[in-house]
Amino acid sequence: MTVREHQKRGAASTAVPFARAARELELKPREFELAVQLGLVRTVTAGPGGRHPRVAREEIDRHLAGPGFPEALRTRLWVVGTSEGAELMGISTARFGRLARAGCFAPVRFYVNRYRAVVWHYLAADLVEFADVSPELLTGRTPPALRDALEQREDRRARGWRARRLDQLLARTDDPWERAAVTASVLGPEQLADAVPDPCERARVSELRPELSAVRADTGAVRAVVDRVTLAADPDEIAWYRRQLTAALARARAARPLPRPEGHPEAVPAREGPPAQEARPEAAPVGATVGWRALWGRLRGRA
Repeated sequence: MTVREHQKRGAASTAVPFARAARELELKPREFELAVQLGLVRTVTAGPGGRHPRVAREEIDRHLAGPGFPEALRTRLWVVGTSEGAELMGISTARFGRLARAGCFAPVRFYVNRYRAVVWHYLAADLVEFADVSPELLTGRTPPALRDALEQREDRRARGWRARRLDQLLARTDDPWERAAVTASVLGPEQLADAVPDPCERARVSELRPELSAVRADTGAVRAVVDRVTLAADPDEIAWYRRQLTAALARARAARPLPRPEGHPEAVPAREGPPAQEARPEAAPVGATVGWRALWGRLRGRA
């Protein structure tokens, strides 16, 4: 057993369940869920198969002893919708929507409302970061390149959310097969079958494949809406993730080949698919740790 595994076991032995960790950190359930997703609250695994994540005592104590607790932690989890985001930035909701659809800042979560429409939420810290870096986009005419992209009706919000979510999940594991499964999670069944032709590897990846969204899909109609957010759709994005999956499978195969039944053929190389036309979108940065009053003041000063 490696030193790192010993450390993880030691942390897990003194870890507490999520509900208790949330109470001690003075976070509401959805705030705590987001804190874990963003990596602000680090978790350890415990129980059979390591399928029961918990929070180490040392991690909780680290936050409790941090400056400005609990406001500093809550500030980093401050989430706003379109109307509040536009108000914070001192711009119209129409301009905010245009910037969001263009991918200027990635959503951090979403839900499906009663009309089966996707409602996006954003980190206030991301809006501060964008406003500080690109103040010229908050006033005046929309730049030609951005205007052309919007006229083509390309909505990059789901794409940005997927990139951000995969970055979060990849940061939580070093296991090569789990990392391959994370990358595969944005590919639909047909794309996955084509990208991973080997049945043993495809079964392993499917077994480890994480759920990207906690949104409840009680009906087929809602499931279809969630799939439109969680699954890559554009050919260039699909090609990008297929190339990443091919590389991830090669690393997993080299690190720990899967056991195969007697007489089963050797692994079939994954297929990359057509080359991507553009680079994968980068996930939006979390932003600086400042108080919510400071965030409000910095943005309201632009109005």
